[in-house]
Amino acid sequence: MDLSVIIVNYKTRALTLKTLASVFAAKKPLGKFEVILVDNHSQDGTPKLVRKKFPLVKVVVTEKNLGFAGGNNLGLRYAKGRYQLLLNSDTLLQKDTLVKMVNFMDQHPKVGLSTCKVILKSGKIDPASHRGFPTPWAAFTYYFGLEKLFPRSRFFSQYHQGWKDLSVTHEIDSPVGAFFFLKREALNQAGLLDEAFFMYGEDLDLAFRIKQAGWQIVFTPITKITHLKGASGLAAPAKKQRLVTNKNFFEAMKIFYRKHYNKRYIFPLRWLIFLGIYLVEKVKHLKIVLS
Repeated sequence: MDLSVIIVNYKTRALTLKTLASVFAAKKPLGKFEVILVDNHSQDGTPKLVRKKFPLVKVVVTEKNLGFAGGNNLGLRYAKGRYQLLLNSDTLLQKDTLVKMVNFMDQHPKVGLSTCKVILKSGKIDPASHRGFPTPWAAFTYYFGLEKLFPRSRFFSQYHQGWKDLSVTHEIDSPVGAFFFLKREALNQAGLLDEAFFMYGEDLDLAFRIKQAGWQIVFTPITKITHLKGASGLAAPAKKQRLVTNKNFFEAMKIFYRKHYNKRYIFPLRWLIFLGIYLVEKVKHLKIVLS
């Protein structure tokens, strides 16, 4: 099996069907290919529709919402491909995306994780797809607007690595979980997604572990996908959902810092880091409440 494409659906039926249509319209790699849909207890009729419209899809239905990490881990346990693509249910592939990414990974054996260009509806790159790890300095410059003032500065734009040339292939710290092209050997070495992260942060955490294991993580502009966004998360139309998402996002930051940075910094700096996370979360919460 060359490639396993794993899609997690949670109440995004219409988008999921469009994503699947783009997957099956794309050119396939030369070897065997499988698509696994994990329905995260959506209870919206998605599994029945998918089985009818896309009978080749392996549909797995959960008994509760396992979150992004739990849902993808379930798909990964079923996956047989030497490459596994974690693909969001709100993305659209190009015709050449799968073939080009498999060929790229075959030609670069030291790459354990890669991404192509992830483009938003606006035509701009999804900034989350071209990330640096959120060190205290990187997070500070991002949340206090210094990255926006100096987007091409190596010193001030570490959060999204804005000084790097998007027209050429290069290493990054982490792509976004919407398009996470994994090599099986790297995943076996680093382990599955950490289910302590219910929503957000699990992609950064896995990328961090893959780098620690000695693999390269690479952005390549040889192909692209469209990330529709907006159906869930901080862009969701429902205020309640945005509030829950905001809480999950900052909880993920706390988990990441405790897991990877706690031993790197002295107590006063750790205290300031968590104070900063708390204050930014409260400001974002207030903005959502007042919107």
